[in-house]
Amino acid sequence: MSFDFVRKLPTPTEIREQYPVPADLQELKKKRDKEICDVIAGKSDKFLVIIGPCSADNEEAVVDYTNRLAEVNEKVKDRLILVPRVYTNKPRTTGDGYKGISSQPDPTEAPDFLKGLIAMRQMHIRVMRESHLTSADEMLYPENWRYVSDILSYVAIGARSVEDQQHRLAASGFDVPAGMKNPTSGHLSVMLNSIHAAQHPHSFIYRGWEVKTSGNPYAHTILRGAVNKHGKSLPNYHYEDLSLLRELYDQADVINPACVIDTNHSNSGKRFEEQPRIVSEVLHSRKINPDIRSLVKGLMIESYIKEGSQKIGEGIYGKSITDPCLGWADSEKLIYSIAESV
Repeated sequence: MSFDFVRKLPTPTEIREQYPVPADLQELKKKRDKEICDVIAGKSDKFLVIIGPCSADNEEAVVDYTNRLAEVNEKVKDRLILVPRVYTNKPRTTGDGYKGISSQPDPTEAPDFLKGLIAMRQMHIRVMRESHLTSADEMLYPENWRYVSDILSYVAIGARSVEDQQHRLAASGFDVPAGMKNPTSGHLSVMLNSIHAAQHPHSFIYRGWEVKTSGNPYAHTILRGAVNKHGKSLPNYHYEDLSLLRELYDQADVINPACVIDTNHSNSGKRFEEQPRIVSEVLHSRKINPDIRSLVKGLMIESYIKEGSQKIGEGIYGKSITDPCLGWADSEKLIYSIAESV
């Protein structure tokens, strides 16, 4: 075989027992989970803002960022629900590059998956403890869900994963909202098929077990733009795109029609500074069309302490080592403007 079995990692149960969530934070998560689910289900008029760095590469900087976010949250919590992006797994288009703290806790050193699983869990718990906010993460590896299922309040299924059977089946067992991104091709039917799959019960093999799931009624769409055959970014956040998605939802065998708009990636052409303009257009579309207003439940924004990005090893505190992000000053201003507009 071409596999070299390096070592057997602890099970999710073992890791959770070693690094437990305190009782008060368990109650916090239950409360936050319900608030976010109520938005997706249309039971709450609050608006989701899922915001944070492209990749959560450094615990100190990430916790610093989320603590700043918590201060802003106190001023907008009557209208918004702020959900920090604490993304510990990163997909790589070619397979090369930094893959997230869960596999590489120090981006300048070799991968260490045991240290990574511990670092991932400790960071999420620390974010909860200090900011009293619960996080969003991307479920790049479905078999890792049990390591974080008691600490996340929102899960994204990425553009390269949304067509994968195991991701869809695992999402059907999540007890928190699962945002299913449109694939990089932009094919909306593929995205809606993934939601149908995630919302329905399934039987399958998971981590060596035969399992059954009951379906996740809070699976919903994330529009992140597309890439055509020439590699050009094609945005899909415009009024016409949202109207079309609403029509497709009405034709689909799914419940709780809901959409989150990713303001970066192919929607911005990875031009991070375009995000406030995109936010403004989406909010305007919501304002002039009641159907779009009821459909678009939130925004996903890439933001960190320092704007832009850096190369691994530069060591600039609070600056992204993957995609470029908005800086804190612009991010804070943007959150307040969203709160005034929703």
